[in-house]
Amino acid sequence: MERMPEPSFRRRLLVLAICCMSLLIVSLDNTVLNVALPSMQHDLDTTTSGLQWTIDAYTLVLASLLMLAGSTADRIGRKRVFVAGLVVFTIGSVLCSMAPNLEALVAFRMVQAVGGSMLNPVAMSIITNTFTDPRERASAIGAWGAVVGISMAAGPLVGGLLVDTVGWRSIFWINVPVGLAALLLTLRFVPESRAPKARRPDPVGQLLVIALFGSMTYAIIEAPNTGFGSVLPYAVLALAALIGLLVYEPRRAEPLIDLRFFRSAPFSGATVIAISAFAALGGFLFLSTLYLQNVRGLDAMHAGLWMLPIAAPAFLCAPLSGRLVGRHGPRLPLLVAGVSITASGVLFAAFDAETSHGTLLLGYVLFGVGFGFVNAPITNTAVSGMPRSQAGVAAAVASTSRQLGQTLGVAVVGAVLVAGVGSSSYADTFVSASVPAWWIIAGCGLAVLVLGAVTSGAWARGTAQRTAERLESVEVREAERVGA
Repeated sequence: MERMPEPSFRRRLLVLAICCMSLLIVSLDNTVLNVALPSMQHDLDTTTSGLQWTIDAYTLVLASLLMLAGSTADRIGRKRVFVAGLVVFTIGSVLCSMAPNLEALVAFRMVQAVGGSMLNPVAMSIITNTFTDPRERASAIGAWGAVVGISMAAGPLVGGLLVDTVGWRSIFWINVPVGLAALLLTLRFVPESRAPKARRPDPVGQLLVIALFGSMTYAIIEAPNTGFGSVLPYAVLALAALIGLLVYEPRRAEPLIDLRFFRSAPFSGATVIAISAFAALGGFLFLSTLYLQNVRGLDAMHAGLWMLPIAAPAFLCAPLSGRLVGRHGPRLPLLVAGVSITASGVLFAAFDAETSHGTLLLGYVLFGVGFGFVNAPITNTAVSGMPRSQAGVAAAVASTSRQLGQTLGVAVVGAVLVAGVGSSSYADTFVSASVPAWWIIAGCGLAVLVLGAVTSGAWARGTAQRTAERLESVEVREAERVGA
């Protein structure tokens, strides 16, 4: 079979730009949405739990389908799945902008997420297969990662401007021209590719993951409103789904989630660190948005400006963290991240940082620094020591952990806030009611700090090496069996 010629450097840069456009609309969608929450609450006449669902419906579906989308793209064609993702995400955005009520908005957000799940992991596969030179690939992935920082910095400002001038529905209009442009450019310039040996589907594992994530999130969000007794069946379902995964997945040759990975301390640490860090992010942004607009009475634009001290340090520290990981390993960035996120949470929980401009600014800057340092080491630590053939699956688990963390952060922090506020108004009770939520965020930072120290040393690297050796020996035996 004749080998396809290597695309030119200009063509490779164009492919990178197209992939970055897809990441931008998916990342921007959540940061823009946060600033619009109070306007949506007023316009749709919904509760705090309703606001939680507008965020969590999206991140929940995304977390559930990321690994499925990646393996499907490897099997039937990455370009084909990427194009389908752009179409579904753009249609979902149009539907969100026309949602007549909360229930419709939540449903359309789930449509968006189905499309989004086909974009990020598939785009990363396209980049990896387009940039075959290791240095070029590293630079391309660095540019890809910088887009997340851009979305964090631009999202609150863009969202605030649109909400104040046009209305909250306009935040979904941004995705339409970008999505259409990315679609046309993909059809014209992105080459098709498939994996030499794609993983087989695991429908039972996929259904168990959806049952676990969905029932757990529902139980957390709805418990403060309906009582624990009414959500008990969902908690039982989540436990049953977890047990099902632990029993069923080890018996498959190519499981959706390979539980053997968790014998590697760096991999297990990266998974929990991703959940903790992004839970802190989801909870932090949720609390900050409600406080700035519902308690301080700021409009969306000024609330977006107040959130720049979170976004700017995150944007500036992310490349520095990447360089530190490349030169010295993940430990130092993880320790800096853990200390910064913990300090920010403690500042709000113990010292009521909201009540002073200076401490509020300091708390925001500390969190931005912490989040900027934590993202780069997660994927690096997850794939540390893994066989190359398993690195993509390991990275997909890390991506899923990020989305699951953000889902849980909004669910748990929102539930704690609702329980604390009760029937009172935000203005009267928000600061005192949010104290337990800030302690949860501080606890997430402490988890990043402790796990960053424990899972990045010599002992942890040894577990990663032994896990990789076991996985490689299993692969060799399987290849010999197939060859025979």
